Amino acid sequence: MEYIVINGQKRLQGNIAINGAKNAAVAIIPAAIVSGSVCVLDNVPYIEDVVNLTNALESLGVACEFRDDNHTLVVDASNVNTHILDEKHAKSTRASYYFMGALLARFGKAEMPMPGGCEIGTRPMGYHLKGFEALGASVKQEHGIVTLEAKNGLKGANIYLDSPSVGATINIMIAAVFASGKTTIENSAREPHVVDTANFLNKLGAKISGAGTDIIRIRGSKVLSGGEYTIIPDQIEAGTYMIAAAITGGDVVIENIIPKHMESLTSKLREIGAEITEGLDSIRVCVNAPLKGCDIKTSYYPGFPTDLQPQMATLLCTGTTGSVVTENIYENRYRYVGELRRLGATLKLDSRSLIINGNFKLTGATVEASDLRAGAALVIAGLAAEGKTMISGVEHLDRGYENLEKKLCALGADVKREIRKD
Repeated sequence: MEYIVINGQKRLQGNIAINGAKNAAVAIIPAAIVSGSVCVLDNVPYIEDVVNLTNALESLGVACEFRDDNHTLVVDASNVNTHILDEKHAKSTRASYYFMGALLARFGKAEMPMPGGCEIGTRPMGYHLKGFEALGASVKQEHGIVTLEAKNGLKGANIYLDSPSVGATINIMIAAVFASGKTTIENSAREPHVVDTANFLNKLGAKISGAGTDIIRIRGSKVLSGGEYTIIPDQIEAGTYMIAAAITGGDVVIENIIPKHMESLTSKLREIGAEITEGLDSIRVCVNAPLKGCDIKTSYYPGFPTDLQPQMATLLCTGTTGSVVTENIYENRYRYVGELRRLGATLKLDSRSLIINGNFKLTGATVEASDLRAGAALVIAGLAAEGKTMISGVEHLDRGYENLEKKLCALGADVKREIRKD
């Protein structure tokens, strides 16, 4: 079994550069299908989810090539030869659901099994499917297979999302680029990767406005072209390293980021006593005194992101005062709590809230990552813990963090990957 092994209590210091955004890349890569041509994507994170999506593209007849240390991806979608995505590739990542919108736009039909991904709670496809139906597609679900078909072509519609789902917003937006007339998505998600996907599609010739607000408008296009596009920096990777710096009492400059995307986190770090200095494309996190606790409630952007909740809760375990963390997005996001208890934390779950008394001394133990962000939380805990922490389930971390051990070691951490017989 593969483990990440951490000898803790090393103060992180130095500079670290952030890769392209996972959540943007995994939407933009399938969306390249609609170009029918060659797209060159820069600042692509070389992570497992991206590799899985390129494999899925190749199974559809798309030619993919990584360049420039695997951070540029060339996607030639001119020879897509099927609207059917097989089970192996659909199950490889949750983001495979974006193939529904892309294939529906390109061919007027799509067929694939329900996607895989981390089991962090109910993430219903209903919003996606209702949106496709509103655009004129029939939807059939049998034996775990979703079949979509717009026999008379996709037609623009007014669509209201009961919840501002990121996945549904992006999927409907992709499908609507070729729908005749105008499509309006109300109560749309406003996350940075929604804006990034819209900007990418516009670079290809789509006519999308309002991304980043709660109303997105798409005027259907007849044809799109290829193009080159640079993916935004990863808000969640940046936040993970900011929290890692704070929990170790460190002094770290996070580079290649968009500070505005980090505002919900930086405000909380300042609240608990961290010194935060913002540059044009960087943030410095410096901690020279014990941090206190605070209350966190996850929400849709620009609120506090659910993808940083496990990491922040781990930091709050070491605060000098109590904290309450409330998870409003995914009901199973607290699967890491039992593993934090193995590291010495005393935590109480009360429905959607996690009550943290604070001031815990974390000690090393063998723990298991149950999903991507839970794994990040355990790495952060291991950095602060006394002694050795061994984390299994590292395949989850590989889905979203590139060169995790290398980057941490460059900041002074003692982290390595080992294969051990159990």
